[in-house]
Amino acid sequence: MVSLNPVRILKYDAEEEKAEIARLSSFVGATAIGDLVKSTLGPKGMDKILISSGRSAGQVEVTNDGATILKSVGVDNPAAKILVDMSKVQDDEVGDGTTSVTVLASELLKEAEKLIEQKIHPQTIIAGWRKAIEVARNALQVASYDNSANSDKFKEDLMNIARTTLSSKILSHYKEHFSKLAVDAVLRLKGSGDLQAIQIIKKKGGTLEDSFLDDGFLLDKKVGIHQPKRIENASILIANTPMDTDKIKVFGSHIKVDSMAKIAELESAEKEKMKDKVNKILKHNCNVFINRQLIYNYPEQLFADAGVMAIEHADFDGIERLALVTGGEIVSTFDNPEMVKLGKCDVIEQVMIGEDILLRFGGVALGEACTIIIRGATRQIVDEAERSLHDALCVLAATVKESRIVFGGGCSEMLMAVAVSAAAVKTAGKEAVAMEAFSRALQQLPTTIADNAGYDSAQLVSELRAAHVNGKSTMGLDMEKNKIGDVKQLGITESFVVKRQVLLSAVEAAEMILRVDNILKSAPRRRVEDRGHC
Repeated sequence: MVSLNPVRILKYDAEEEKAEIARLSSFVGATAIGDLVKSTLGPKGMDKILISSGRSAGQVEVTNDGATILKSVGVDNPAAKILVDMSKVQDDEVGDGTTSVTVLASELLKEAEKLIEQKIHPQTIIAGWRKAIEVARNALQVASYDNSANSDKFKEDLMNIARTTLSSKILSHYKEHFSKLAVDAVLRLKGSGDLQAIQIIKKKGGTLEDSFLDDGFLLDKKVGIHQPKRIENASILIANTPMDTDKIKVFGSHIKVDSMAKIAELESAEKEKMKDKVNKILKHNCNVFINRQLIYNYPEQLFADAGVMAIEHADFDGIERLALVTGGEIVSTFDNPEMVKLGKCDVIEQVMIGEDILLRFGGVALGEACTIIIRGATRQIVDEAERSLHDALCVLAATVKESRIVFGGGCSEMLMAVAVSAAAVKTAGKEAVAMEAFSRALQQLPTTIADNAGYDSAQLVSELRAAHVNGKSTMGLDMEKNKIGDVKQLGITESFVVKRQVLLSAVEAAEMILRVDNILKSAPRRRVEDRGHC
């Protein structure tokens, strides 16, 4: 008898999970991620406290934003990582729906797990899902409407979208105030959708209701000593250049001199170099100089003598946005003044917010530029308010570009679920079972919204489904009154773009995870000392 040893292909430290074990591992990871953020969904969703480790150990964030929660959680499961990446893409693409997309993908995989236990092949499930997504997408498109031709109606639609988006955030108590801020800011963009023109500044103190929109550009900096505090018809030179050569850098250097007078000569030479640089800057005929880097004492004094306002150490985001809104260029060399484009604005003046002094640029070249100042009692509150407002601004900007609108409050999900279920009845074969599972997964979103409010979700969702089957396609959940209601009359609307992105992203991610039948974890690289001595 010849004994055959099993052939090992992978390295000894490598790991492999096959078939059912791999699939189970993926389902468990995806379900865990879905369950993690599920309780934050809807207007009555709960918040999570995130405590950081490492350098910023002990730093606390309070949020219910799905993308923020997921990117802060370190995950090791491959399927969980796919869902985390998907929520980031959702956040980057449309700014909102990060929780919805994660929960929907998780629910799809829960349904898929049940079907696989019934010996239905993953490829059959995927084929059924693809039929279902076409039906759902068409139903969503048919139910959408567009009021962009009527500016008054469209503005009211944008207000409703902002209210719906903010109703599940920390700003829900002040959603009227912040909805108006967000809509006014986005409408100033005149359809460009360039959110860079909207600056958000956070200042602790006061209450959230003290937040306001300023139609100028605010820079959180002060002017130099003895320099003008107000400039009209400003010509602004924006630069990223070192202004510290007036200091002699002798540390770590060996300089041999035969008298102290030589050191004074060195210092004088350095000052002359800096004076030449300042003179080159002044030849640009600017009355405001804004630098990304520090401006030291001597050049600051030279600018003051010339009557030029000099602002130092403007953060890079701020200086790039400033260049955008004033129409200027960021320069590093000053030899060709005629080739440099200066920024322009009507007036630069100091304003006081709380106890802080900021610079306001009024009448900037890019007329749509504006600044939203967020006030709040603590750092955690203003940070979460900024995340919430950013979501609303992104959704509104996406809606201005693609102006179709759908109904919220679980209405769109139930509409798609009923359409898919009706199509499944007419479909032959096992794919119909997958389509029914798809319909059940969609219904989990309104179920979760009701559960998070402490309502009887089984009763509410069954009433909602019956209403949609009977042709009442504008019915959704009224979370204030614990019943179903006409969301068209309630003004609960959402952006078509966001809803479509949630549907497509969730299905693509769930399909990718469902296709997996092997998980291979490569052997870690050995350290040099572990390899033995030659």
